[in-house]
Amino acid sequence: MIREQFTLSSPAFVKGDLIPTINTSEGSDYSPFLAWHCPPGSSQSFALIMDDPDIAKGHFTHWILFDIPAEVRELPFNDRTIGIAGSNDFQNVGYSGPRAPQNQGRHRYFFHLFALDVESLKLPAGASRKQVESAMRPHIVGTAELMGCFGHARSHR
Repeated sequence: MIREQFTLSSPAFVKGDLIPTINTSEGSDYSPFLAWHCPPGSSQSFALIMDDPDIAKGHFTHWILFDIPAEVRELPFNDRTIGIAGSNDFQNVGYSGPRAPQNQGRHRYFFHLFALDVESLKLPAGASRKQVESAMRPHIVGTAELMGCFGHARSHR
C-alpha cells in the first residue's frame, strides 16, 4: 500500500510561481489561502513558518503560526482566527508578506508546514521563531513545503 505524501498547496500560486501582489507588501499584504493533504496520522497540531532565504543575512522570517488544530486542513485567505501567531522579523505578530528589495531580483519565499505530535507548544502569542523551533523540534512527525517567488527586476545600467 502506497501512502500519499504530505503536501502543502495554494490556489493562489503553484510551486515556483510568483506570489500574487495582493499577498505582498506592494498589495494588501493578505496571507494567501493554503491547504494541506495527507498529514501523518500521528499529527496532533501543525505549525507554519514562512521565510525568505535569499537575503544577505540568512533567512528572514515573514510568518509564524503554531497550535493549528489537527483537524484543520486549510488556512483561508487572510485568516487571523486559526492558530496562534508568532513574531516575524519585522517585529509584527502575524503575517507580513514578501518585500523584496529593489534591484535584488526575485526572492524565494518558503512556506514550511510542520506536523506535530502534540496539541500545543504551550507558547504565548508573539513567540519568536527560535522559541517555536525549539519547542516543536522533538515533536515533528512530518513536513510539507511550498515555495513562491516575488521581487523586482535587477537594473542593467
